[in-house]
Amino acid sequence: MVSNRFDPHFTDNVVNAMGPNTPPRARQLIGSLIRHIHDFARENELTMDEWMAGVLFINSIGQISTSIRNEGHRICDVIGLESVVDEIANKIISETGADPTSSSILGPFWSPNAPFRELGGSIIQDAHKGQVALMHGTVTDLVTGKGIPGAVIDIWQASANGKYDFQDPENQTPNNLRGKFRCDENGSYHFYCLHPTPYSLPTDGPAGVLLKLMDKHPFRPAHIHLMVTADDHKGCTTQLYPDNDPYLTTDSVFAVKDDLILHFNPKTDDPKATLDLEYNIILAPKGYHGASQPSMSTA
Repeated sequence: MVSNRFDPHFTDNVVNAMGPNTPPRARQLIGSLIRHIHDFARENELTMDEWMAGVLFINSIGQISTSIRNEGHRICDVIGLESVVDEIANKIISETGADPTSSSILGPFWSPNAPFRELGGSIIQDAHKGQVALMHGTVTDLVTGKGIPGAVIDIWQASANGKYDFQDPENQTPNNLRGKFRCDENGSYHFYCLHPTPYSLPTDGPAGVLLKLMDKHPFRPAHIHLMVTADDHKGCTTQLYPDNDPYLTTDSVFAVKDDLILHFNPKTDDPKATLDLEYNIILAPKGYHGASQPSMSTA
């Protein structure tokens, strides 16, 4: 057997070399990572050239990253890791049969600097070639079904050219297509945004190298990002997708979920918008764990 060809004690020696002051969670995570990566190397009989290619690839992720380009985050998305972590962190099985709004990945384009805007306002600051939509709905409590007054919706999206504001300073001002809106006393919201546009991930760095190696296209389906928060409730970060997008089943970062696919309806009674999008959001109370689930942890 392959396992008999290698020192059976080596990995244990590496894991056990951690000192007594290593925090318990760090010991668990680092130890598990060491064991998995050693097993990966042995199972695949990793060559020296392959190992060095991996080292250089990891180096290249750091070398191309900047304050506005998080290539490490993008690589995690390309291999589906962020989606796995998102599912672990946010999956709730409701005791009532109702589900909170599905989460999706944050992605690398969120900004903490999005301004609060007046309810009913627009996140569109600059010229564009897209279609304007009135987006509206209610944020409700999973258990009571009642609206959540003061819930905050943080929205961001790419422009009609497929670029976010800080990728496109020649055409977009800071915080274009970004904004925060506070729901009214009934938990309702409404604002103007664009019908989203599909776009390609940047392919001029390690993510592009990996996508090419995996024989995958770099495109993301059109989407709108939302981060919804409310006092005493578990927040939700998610993405919404038009139902006619050609990349829904082949999203380059594996973030699409069926219940996040929506239909934009024509709108004829509003001079500011040609499309209408209704989306209602359900948040679980903090501390709510839903129906009991079997634990995936091991001793």
